[in-house]
Amino acid sequence: MTRPSRIVGADVLRQVKTIELRTRRLVNTLFSGEYRSTFRGHGMEFAEVRAYQQGDDYRSLDWNVSARMGSPYVKTFMEERELTLLLVVDRSGSEEFGAPVAKSERGVEVAAVLALAAARQNDRVGALIFSGGIDHVVPPRKGRLHALRIIRDLLAFRPVNRGTNIAAALAYAARLLRHRSIVAVLSDFRAPGWEDQLGRIGRKHEVVAITVDDPREFELPDAGWIELEDAESSERVLVDTSHGPTRLALAMAAEKVRLHRARALKQAQVDHIALRTDRPYAEALHRAFAERARRLKR
Repeated sequence: MTRPSRIVGADVLRQVKTIELRTRRLVNTLFSGEYRSTFRGHGMEFAEVRAYQQGDDYRSLDWNVSARMGSPYVKTFMEERELTLLLVVDRSGSEEFGAPVAKSERGVEVAAVLALAAARQNDRVGALIFSGGIDHVVPPRKGRLHALRIIRDLLAFRPVNRGTNIAAALAYAARLLRHRSIVAVLSDFRAPGWEDQLGRIGRKHEVVAITVDDPREFELPDAGWIELEDAESSERVLVDTSHGPTRLALAMAAEKVRLHRARALKQAQVDHIALRTDRPYAEALHRAFAERARRLKR
């Protein structure tokens, strides 16, 4: 596991201040109260068991009591006064792609919004940065200064491993969190073998997947012959982007990857917030969280 230097350059500190100022309105306005309502009831402690009622979440069924009583019973919980938010941030090679901002840059700013919103609500927030392995961990704590420390570490981090191991990051997060928490995974999920581990952590914690995509990943521009390089394997290939069948084949392959990701997130019952590098994120983030809050109130 890498450890960022204790000495942080002035340029990074300026970036931290810039992000705090740029995201302040979003944190104070869009997330004033919405952060709490979005995640209400997910920092929980056990209250009692009662008979199942229509509309109850089947995941709260108490199978032992249901078997003894011969009818379904569910566990009920009371909301804890504080929540724990863990930001699981992908910094692999594929995250460095994108325009006008890289996917990693957009991900760091979204993570900053969530960290500052958690601090504003006096909740604990931590971060886990990963690529091909677990690169850096900031244990959850309270306070604005701690949230700023997380933002600083995200900005100062420079990945050494270009690969992606999402499954290992999720497994580490599960071991790190002792109580039911909110896990925000910021990744493009362009890696194999994460589906089972996502389902496992989703059974104990509330998981939100936040993806940032670049439109050129799904449709190449018509630019003639270009050399493409895999951001993680460094493999290079020449492609004629003016050749219709080639463009169609690449678009179909990209769509297949996108659909697999969407299906896997849905099967794991994970909320998915899809953002793009070429569009502002604030309204999309607000809209997704508002919809989630409305759904939880039903």
